[in-house]
Amino acid sequence: MIKINTGDSRPIFRQIVDSIRRQIATGELEPGSKLPSVRGLAMQLTVNTNTVAKAYSELTAQGWVESRPGLGLFVSKPRKLFSDREQERRLNEAIQQFINQVIGLDYDAGQLLERLEREIKALEKGQGRSAGNE
Repeated sequence: MIKINTGDSRPIFRQIVDSIRRQIATGELEPGSKLPSVRGLAMQLTVNTNTVAKAYSELTAQGWVESRPGLGLFVSKPRKLFSDREQERRLNEAIQQFINQVIGLDYDAGQLLERLEREIKALEKGQGRSAGNE
Protein backbone atom coordinates (compact mmCIF):
# COMPACT_ATOMS: atom_id res chain seq x y z
CA MET A 1 0.00 0.00 0.00
CA ILE A 2 1.35 3.37 -0.98
CA LYS A 3 0.73 6.28 1.34
CA ILE A 4 1.30 9.89 0.42
CA ASN A 5 2.52 12.16 3.20
CA THR A 6 1.64 15.78 2.47
CA GLY A 7 4.19 16.91 5.09
CA ASP A 8 7.01 15.08 3.30
CA SER A 9 9.56 17.31 1.58
CA ARG A 10 9.79 14.84 -1.33
CA PRO A 11 7.54 15.43 -4.32
CA ILE A 12 4.56 13.07 -4.57
CA PHE A 13 5.96 11.23 -7.59
CA ARG A 14 9.19 10.58 -5.62
CA GLN A 15 7.17 9.19 -2.69
CA ILE A 16 5.45 6.81 -5.11
CA VAL A 17 8.77 5.73 -6.65
CA ASP A 18 10.39 5.21 -3.24
CA SER A 19 7.39 3.28 -1.92
CA ILE A 20 7.25 0.91 -4.88
CA ARG A 21 11.03 0.38 -4.84
CA ARG A 22 10.86 -0.48 -1.13
CA GLN A 23 7.96 -2.89 -1.73
CA ILE A 24 9.96 -4.61 -4.45
CA ALA A 25 13.14 -4.69 -2.33
CA THR A 26 11.33 -6.18 0.67
CA GLY A 27 9.50 -8.77 -1.42
CA GLU A 28 6.04 -7.29 -0.87
CA LEU A 29 5.91 -6.95 -4.65
CA GLU A 30 7.47 -9.98 -6.31
CA PRO A 31 8.86 -10.23 -9.84
CA GLY A 32 5.97 -10.57 -12.24
CA SER A 33 3.52 -8.74 -9.99
CA LYS A 34 1.23 -6.40 -11.91
CA LEU A 35 1.12 -2.77 -10.82
CA PRO A 36 -2.15 -0.85 -10.79
CA SER A 37 -2.91 1.18 -13.90
CA VAL A 38 -1.86 4.83 -13.90
CA ARG A 39 -5.49 5.90 -13.63
CA GLY A 40 -6.25 3.30 -10.94
CA LEU A 41 -3.34 4.29 -8.71
CA ALA A 42 -4.04 7.99 -9.25
CA MET A 43 -7.63 7.47 -8.12
CA GLN A 44 -6.52 5.36 -5.15
CA LEU A 45 -4.03 8.02 -4.01
CA THR A 46 -6.18 10.96 -5.13
CA VAL A 47 -3.35 12.45 -7.16
CA ASN A 48 -3.02 13.59 -10.76
CA THR A 49 -2.54 10.84 -13.35
CA ASN A 50 0.53 12.69 -14.66
CA THR A 51 2.15 12.28 -11.23
CA VAL A 52 1.70 8.51 -11.31
CA ALA A 53 2.79 8.35 -14.96
CA LYS A 54 6.00 10.21 -14.05
CA ALA A 55 6.68 7.79 -11.18
CA TYR A 56 6.04 4.75 -13.38
CA SER A 57 8.26 6.22 -16.10
CA GLU A 58 11.12 6.61 -13.63
CA LEU A 59 10.66 3.09 -12.27
CA THR A 60 10.72 1.74 -15.83
CA ALA A 61 13.85 3.74 -16.71
CA GLN A 62 15.56 2.42 -13.57
CA GLY A 63 14.68 -1.17 -14.46
CA TRP A 64 12.41 -1.84 -11.47
CA VAL A 65 9.34 -2.44 -13.66
CA GLU A 66 8.73 -3.33 -17.28
CA SER A 67 5.91 -2.57 -19.64
CA ARG A 68 4.11 -5.40 -21.39
CA PRO A 69 2.19 -3.88 -24.29
CA GLY A 70 -1.54 -4.28 -23.86
CA LEU A 71 -1.11 -5.81 -20.39
CA GLY A 72 0.34 -3.08 -18.19
CA LEU A 73 3.37 -2.66 -15.92
CA PHE A 74 4.97 -5.56 -14.07
CA VAL A 75 7.77 -5.88 -11.53
CA SER A 76 10.99 -6.85 -13.30
CA LYS A 77 13.20 -9.76 -12.35
CA PRO A 78 16.15 -8.66 -10.20
CA ARG A 79 19.28 -7.80 -12.13
CA LYS A 80 22.38 -5.77 -11.59
CA LEU A 81 21.54 -2.26 -12.73
CA PHE A 82 24.92 -0.56 -12.31
CA SER A 83 28.61 -1.31 -12.71
CA ASP A 84 30.62 -1.95 -9.55
CA ARG A 85 32.15 1.50 -9.85
CA GLU A 86 28.77 3.20 -10.22
CA GLN A 87 27.35 1.22 -7.30
CA GLU A 88 30.26 2.37 -5.13
CA ARG A 89 29.77 5.99 -6.20
CA ARG A 90 26.06 5.86 -5.42
CA LEU A 91 26.67 4.20 -2.06
CA ASN A 92 29.19 6.88 -1.09
CA GLU A 93 26.75 9.61 -2.13
CA ALA A 94 23.91 8.02 -0.15
CA ILE A 95 26.09 7.65 2.94
CA GLN A 96 27.11 11.31 2.79
CA GLN A 97 23.48 12.38 2.41
CA PHE A 98 22.52 10.20 5.36
CA ILE A 99 25.29 11.64 7.52
CA ASN A 100 24.26 15.18 6.60
CA GLN A 101 20.64 14.41 7.56
CA VAL A 102 21.37 12.79 10.95
CA ILE A 103 24.34 14.86 12.12
CA GLY A 104 22.16 17.18 14.20
CA LEU A 105 19.94 14.46 15.66
CA ASP A 106 20.43 13.19 19.18
CA TYR A 107 21.54 9.63 18.31
CA ASP A 108 24.86 8.03 19.02
CA ALA A 109 26.69 5.90 16.44
CA GLY A 110 25.47 2.66 18.05
CA GLN A 111 21.83 3.69 17.78
CA LEU A 112 22.25 4.71 14.14
CA LEU A 113 24.03 1.48 13.25
CA GLU A 114 21.35 -0.57 15.00
CA ARG A 115 18.59 1.16 13.03
CA LEU A 116 20.47 0.77 9.74
CA GLU A 117 21.13 -2.90 10.42
CA ARG A 118 17.44 -3.50 11.18
CA GLU A 119 16.37 -1.82 7.92
CA ILE A 120 18.97 -3.68 5.86
CA LYS A 121 17.95 -7.02 7.39
CA ALA A 122 14.34 -6.29 6.45
CA LEU A 123 15.43 -5.72 2.85
CA GLU A 124 17.56 -8.87 2.81
CA LYS A 125 14.71 -10.93 4.24
CA GLY A 126 12.39 -9.74 1.48
CA GLN A 127 14.97 -10.25 -1.23
CA GLY A 128 16.13 -13.64 -0.07
CA ARG A 129 19.69 -12.56 -0.85
CA SER A 130 22.43 -10.46 0.70
CA ALA A 131 22.49 -6.68 0.50
CA GLY A 132 24.51 -5.33 -2.38
CA ASN A 133 23.52 -8.13 -4.77
CA GLU A 134 21.02 -6.35 -6.93
